[in-house]
Amino acid sequence: MLAGLSGREVARRIGIGHASVSRIENGQQVPSLPEVTAWSEAVAAPEETRSFLVTLVEAALNEVETWRARMRTGLPAMQADVRELETTAVVLQCFQPTIVPGLLQTAEYARRVFTLVDVLGGGDYAAAVAERMQRQQILYEYGRRFEFIVTEAALRWRPAPPPVLAAQLDHLSSVATLGNVSLGLIPADIEMRAIPWCGFNLYEERSDDQPPFVAIETAHAGLVVSDPEDVAIYRNQLELLRSSARYDDDARAMLTRIAHEQRPAHP
Repeated sequence: MLAGLSGREVARRIGIGHASVSRIENGQQVPSLPEVTAWSEAVAAPEETRSFLVTLVEAALNEVETWRARMRTGLPAMQADVRELETTAVVLQCFQPTIVPGLLQTAEYARRVFTLVDVLGGGDYAAAVAERMQRQQILYEYGRRFEFIVTEAALRWRPAPPPVLAAQLDHLSSVATLGNVSLGLIPADIEMRAIPWCGFNLYEERSDDQPPFVAIETAHAGLVVSDPEDVAIYRNQLELLRSSARYDDDARAMLTRIAHEQRPAHP
């Protein structure tokens, strides 16, 4: 190193592992802001250099990519990229206030969603659906844990005729029986302790030795947040949302009631 310190010495002063120092130096891992500050102090970096590094890390820890740019690779490629990220997380926690989460969607529901989010038009919806169904195989992998918190508004949002939504709700009831899946449903008439700003996925306990991160979807772009303090905000958001959710028998009863409303009454 230019400062005359070994990687092990820098690791000791910062309080991280030597392997993490190596990955940061090789551009394979983004350090947190506290780590950058401690590293700068350890090597006595000039104030101008410290400020520059903080700016770079803040940008790296909060990545924004517009859907127009992202979809140029195609909807199937986007699903494949998400699947690759999901395989790195032992624990995946999801909140959705608007639609059924992708990992829980039926094929027809997913197809309808793709036609609505395709800002460029003319996407390969069949291939995108196939990739999304492939993603869902991770739900059955031993050792992984999933938590989904979904609002009643998301359950009632209907991108297709009522029978499609009824089938989607039946599928949710089925998936919720998996031992590694927790499904919490937030009734529309419940008192809330948090504002459901937007849908997000929290990727925890990553098998690739990388820090947790949050993927957030907005109308025009996807946002990836990995700053530990920002990730903590979403953990707290989940805890507050969890306190308003209904689980197990109450959740299944809620699904059954809404699905029943979607089915035509027989004389």
